[in-house]
Amino acid sequence: MSLQAPPKLLELAEQSLLRDEAVATPGVEELPAELFPPLFKKAFTKRRSKTLTALVQAWPFSHLPLGSLMLAPDLEILRAVLEGLDVLLAQKVRPSGWKLQVLDLRQVDENFWSVWSGAPVRSRQAMSPRQTGEDCPEMRRQRPLKVVLDFICIHDSNQHEFLMYVFEWAQQKEDLVHLCCKQVVICGMQTHSVKKFLDMVELKCVQDVKMRNFSELYQLGRFVPYLAQMKSLRKLHITYIFEGNYTWAEKVGQVVARFASTFLKLDKLQKLSLYGVCFLQDHLDQLVRCLKTPLESFAMTECWFSESEMKHLFLCPSMHQLKELDLSGIVLSDVNIEPFQTLLENAAATLQVLILEDCRITDSQLRVILPALRCCQQLTALNLSGNRISKAVLENLLRHTVELSSLSLVIYPVPQEYYDDDFRRSNQEIFLQLQARVTEILRDFRQPKRIEFRTLPCPRCSNRSSH
Repeated sequence: MSLQAPPKLLELAEQSLLRDEAVATPGVEELPAELFPPLFKKAFTKRRSKTLTALVQAWPFSHLPLGSLMLAPDLEILRAVLEGLDVLLAQKVRPSGWKLQVLDLRQVDENFWSVWSGAPVRSRQAMSPRQTGEDCPEMRRQRPLKVVLDFICIHDSNQHEFLMYVFEWAQQKEDLVHLCCKQVVICGMQTHSVKKFLDMVELKCVQDVKMRNFSELYQLGRFVPYLAQMKSLRKLHITYIFEGNYTWAEKVGQVVARFASTFLKLDKLQKLSLYGVCFLQDHLDQLVRCLKTPLESFAMTECWFSESEMKHLFLCPSMHQLKELDLSGIVLSDVNIEPFQTLLENAAATLQVLILEDCRITDSQLRVILPALRCCQQLTALNLSGNRISKAVLENLLRHTVELSSLSLVIYPVPQEYYDDDFRRSNQEIFLQLQARVTEILRDFRQPKRIEFRTLPCPRCSNRSSH
């Protein structure tokens, strides 16, 4: 006869709360603090709205990362949580047991819950509110509660309803609730609804903006005034802006001029990414000159710019402290490579990631930049795939780059000698030959943690092979 272990305190509390919410919830404030997270997760899973409301009112921590429990917007759960907050906020005198300061609705922080579930914790700060809970530098006045969320513009009616409910609730309590939006994604196809939300956002809190899929250039211009108010903006990502019928020089010039004047106000901008942004052709140098502080990260892909523009870009002082540089798909074969060499020399002390994939760099150009590349002692990742270089230059490149002590990943192109006209040679044959030769060259050198070789895109299917 085996003896059954008595139920644990947590199990008893769960059974009581979930069996009869009306009877059990008035006593939740008497529970030990360590029981709140597992009880909250259980009530969340079981969709016990009254229990969630009661737990929020007595929440013994400063931070409630609700968003990390939601795989999809859940209006019923949100209402239950906000009802609990309504009770707290309605009290003129703040209760002594009121600890909650931050309601985080983003899907980013599972560490808090991992502490209580027994799962591995990835951060020593799992019990703290992380960066989301820190005071916003532009917050007008101290308010008892901060609600943090990301505004991501997608074709989802549930997401739209969820966000609108949060925004309207916060607006009704603007003297008590600070609505903090860290990331904003703006889609040109939803101009009207996006503007409606942005009119309710405290723009000074926004740190990360993605602007994408504008079918007309004038639509992008409508959001420039909002961008100008984002004084804390650190990341700006612009993807695929189609010029439509507004390709006249004067129209493009007007939008670029407005962007340039906005960039003068973004003195905290650290990361700038431009993907398929063709309207900046012949205007890139105008925009870059307006950057007031050095960038940490710059990405420009699937664009075409003149040699003069590229020269101005590479020599711009705001590029001299880069940590990451991505020029994938920017054709460099027809430009003077010396300004780029100068950029590498200027950024050698800080550059950690360099991506030059599919830039059509030639043997002679690579020989020019190799000495500067060798000076980039902080480099941890280098991608040169997709460039047509010879076997001799590759071997020279190998000898230069393996001496970089911080380098952990290098992606090299397969040399031209390993191809035939129709890609008939098997990839396995190519890679076996390469592996033997690379092993021979690197035998006496410290090797990066990972070396990868990639072929050019297949002319028939556009796929690449790697080893």
